[in-house]
Amino acid sequence: MDELPGALGTSASLALRFGQTVFSSASLLFMCLDVQFYSFTSFCYLVTVMGLVIPWSMTLIVVDAYSVFIRCLRRQPRILLVIIVGDLVLSFLLLAAASSTASVTDLLLDADGYCRAKPCSRYQLSAAMAFLSWFLSLASSLFNLWLLPSL
Repeated sequence: MDELPGALGTSASLALRFGQTVFSSASLLFMCLDVQFYSFTSFCYLVTVMGLVIPWSMTLIVVDAYSVFIRCLRRQPRILLVIIVGDLVLSFLLLAAASSTASVTDLLLDADGYCRAKPCSRYQLSAAMAFLSWFLSLASSLFNLWLLPSL
């Protein structure tokens, strides 16, 4: 069987997971730079989801790095199914968090004088990083889903 780029245990998967971790960490950093983020539920939701995504991605970075640099791991359908389901669930949570953060930030910007430029620009950057993290998470999940029937 040919290697599917982006599937678990490949260098492309390692790059996807690394990008996902970097964008998730950046989103969390931009959100937490302002101490007022806890005033809005959608911002707290984004921080909570990033708290789930970052350890998940870092764990899979370790698995991919071990598989790429040390030795190739045998793919087992049950483990791959758990990873696919985890990726899909987290990607939908990420999409919801990014969308809610972007919409609340847009509402805050439209309200005259409610949001200063600096915190709102940080919230916008946080939402943009969350969308990028969601895109990479969904891509990784779909690559692994594509690999599942061949096992």
